[in-house]
Amino acid sequence: MKEPNFEVTMNEYLPLRDVVFNTLRQAILRGELKPGERLMEIQLANKLGVSRTPIREAIRKLELEGLVLMIPRKGAEVAEITEKNLRDVLEVRGALEELSVQLACDKITEEQIGQLKVAAKEFEAVLKTGDITQIAEADVKFHDVIYEATDNRRLIQLLNNLREQMYRYRVEYLKEKNVYPQLIAEHEEIIEKIENREKEEAVRIVCRHIGNQVTAVTGTIRMKQN
Repeated sequence: MKEPNFEVTMNEYLPLRDVVFNTLRQAILRGELKPGERLMEIQLANKLGVSRTPIREAIRKLELEGLVLMIPRKGAEVAEITEKNLRDVLEVRGALEELSVQLACDKITEEQIGQLKVAAKEFEAVLKTGDITQIAEADVKFHDVIYEATDNRRLIQLLNNLREQMYRYRVEYLKEKNVYPQLIAEHEEIIEKIENREKEEAVRIVCRHIGNQVTAVTGTIRMKQN
């Protein structure tokens, strides 16, 4: 394993194990730790200036998120971005998103519609920064407003559990700058249909929104394989 090129950034408000986890997670999402790359506890501990314990804890959490695989007799390695995993994750997300917009059409408040519009504008503004992490977080924030509008704690919990596995594919999608105008338009359409309580149209647009992500990321995966 080559020397990793990232560093740990200490945060006085977070336990060390969370700082290490966030550091490794971002390194994977940014591609500093590449798919198939082994995660050697000793080397990572030396690099980040920590003991092996928080490294081990971070690797376990990353495995739960689907970012790391434990290979028998080999150890941990960064999970490959595969078409099968992409479709598995986004099929589940698609079903939950459909339910979310249906419930949001019934339950969303005027205040939450305002929050949704603000989140869409913030997403549009942050696109100009070119910072993929910020853009992804702004996209998450937009969808989170819809989830909250469902007023269904179990559904929100399921979506939150899926969030990290979706995040990797969201980042891959957002690396394609040519999709930005389309995303802005889709967000505006989703807001319009939810505000007008048009369930069927809202579901149709959300399905298209996720379908476009599947198509784009699948294309990227296949390109890398060739």
